[in-house]
Amino acid sequence: MAAAGSTKISWRLQEFEAHTSSVSCLSLGKSSGRLLATGGEDCRVNIWAVSKANCIMSLTGSKSPVQCLQLNASEEQVVAGSQSGSIKIWDLEAAKILRTLMGHKANITSLGCHPLSANFLASSSMDTNIKLWDVRRKGYIFRYQGHTDAVRSLAFSPDGKWLASASDDCTVKLWDLSQGKAITEFKSHSGAVNIVQFHPNEYLLASGSADRTIKLWDLEKFTMVGSLEGDTSAVRCVFFSADGSCLYSGSSDSLRVFGWEPDRCFDMVSVGWGKVSDLSICNQQLIGASHHLSTVSTFVVDLHKVKQTGGAVIQDILRDDQPLTAPSEAKGAALRRSYERPTTTCTAQRVKQGAEGDRHSPEGERRSASEDEGDERVSSAEIHNADDYKEIFQPKKAISRTPPKFHEPFPAPLEDGKSKQIKVVFLTTKTGLSKSCFQPSASSRPGALSEEEALSQIKKGHDTMCVMLSSRHKNLETVRSVWARDDIKRALDTAVSMNDLAIVVDILNIINLQPLLWKLDLCTTVLPQIDKLLQSKYESYMQTGCTSLRLIMRHFWSLISDTLKATPSVGVDITREERHHKCRVCCKQLKNLSNIVKNKSSAVGRHGSAFKELQLLMAPLDDAL
Repeated sequence: MAAAGSTKISWRLQEFEAHTSSVSCLSLGKSSGRLLATGGEDCRVNIWAVSKANCIMSLTGSKSPVQCLQLNASEEQVVAGSQSGSIKIWDLEAAKILRTLMGHKANITSLGCHPLSANFLASSSMDTNIKLWDVRRKGYIFRYQGHTDAVRSLAFSPDGKWLASASDDCTVKLWDLSQGKAITEFKSHSGAVNIVQFHPNEYLLASGSADRTIKLWDLEKFTMVGSLEGDTSAVRCVFFSADGSCLYSGSSDSLRVFGWEPDRCFDMVSVGWGKVSDLSICNQQLIGASHHLSTVSTFVVDLHKVKQTGGAVIQDILRDDQPLTAPSEAKGAALRRSYERPTTTCTAQRVKQGAEGDRHSPEGERRSASEDEGDERVSSAEIHNADDYKEIFQPKKAISRTPPKFHEPFPAPLEDGKSKQIKVVFLTTKTGLSKSCFQPSASSRPGALSEEEALSQIKKGHDTMCVMLSSRHKNLETVRSVWARDDIKRALDTAVSMNDLAIVVDILNIINLQPLLWKLDLCTTVLPQIDKLLQSKYESYMQTGCTSLRLIMRHFWSLISDTLKATPSVGVDITREERHHKCRVCCKQLKNLSNIVKNKSSAVGRHGSAFKELQLLMAPLDDAL
């Protein structure tokens, strides 16, 4: 193996410019771990071979930014959801578009490809609806409703019978495809749920949340059997090992390996991938991909060097310093049922049976054949790298007379020790030469700074920055002590009184992850600050403001609206009058914010997308009293 002699556990594989504008989403192939699809605000889908910086193929035709992507199980198709609510399915072998699906009224938030049939897929949107599609038909064949906020992740069970959905409303729902209804709802998360994945063998489901935990759900008893904690930021990705013996959790700059029954953390690896977007495993290497602005980065974790057994039981129940023997079969195989893999024909019949009657999409939501054909005519696949395209996609069309190609593991970079040896040799050689060989005289560099002047320039502003950070730390300590002594409302009032928006952002970033802390009187303090945040020049401030506003609309708008519409009570009710006053204040502030959101929703790019989502969420304000 190429990386056998390396001691590195994780490393950056590549970093490249993926689009001409910001990258909004990406998807790694789960079969090979060697294919990557990226979507951007330039309305394109680009296909890449992992570890190669040249784009294989660029898929065009979308009229709005691409919001989410999914490579199907065979990696022969890619599905792209756009900001306008349309979905495009591309055949990567034939390098052509298969179908454009219309039916959602807001931007697509997640996609799921059926594990047993390329004909079926699921999608979700900011309109909170989930739709099941047969790509051979123009309209959706089923709509699932029940979530109260955007759905962020969809996953089919390995046998293709169930669909799991994770939402910003802090819930996970399980849907029966043949019955067309929810089987159960899991509510133990205290923050938005970002990701769901089924165990590859057992009746077990994992969900990762912004509350920094992973919950494990038994799908026979519909109970929670594990709560995996330890991540220091929102859980963004989860991925079961192939044998189902452990679970990998991806969060900002770190990978954790968990076991369950009992809950335990086997290992933690620091990986500089930032906000990781997707994970895949191939040849005992975990591949992670992330994006920032127009750049995409891929990372490798050598699983040979990661502990996948032993570890500390979560919640300090016990401590095992000695690693356990690796299990001979998937963990918990004797505890619960395993999936049966039906044939594709059986799957299609079962889904069709569940889609009979009035469950198909109404004609009003379908487009005509001419519209579909016209849209697909302007869609094209631009092949940029013919050699890689033929190597990856063309062999699948022919009958293989040789064993499938084996992908070698990605080699680790040069060892630190070897780098240091090279550096020592260089420094030794340098000291033996004249200083003038490396440092030109002042006369040969007109206007050049002396060493002291250069250091002075570098240090300029350093003292000011230290004073500013020290003051910020002191203010945060003050807010923290008020929170500990009184409550979050007093703490936030204290932060606002400091006239430092950075302090307010720090506090909001904490309480945005804990919706249960919020009360109506807290909204009256936060809303005027959101006004400032949405109009800030700093991207992170706008994101924090959008998150807080989304939370308030989701949790408090019904209360505010119902209170203002209620018939006045007879007599004096001080508590009710106070609540009515707070609701009136909040409603006025929300209407002002609604105007800001509408103005900013016309912007192009990621911010425009975020404000479009908010505009949809704030639509009820148009009918408010």
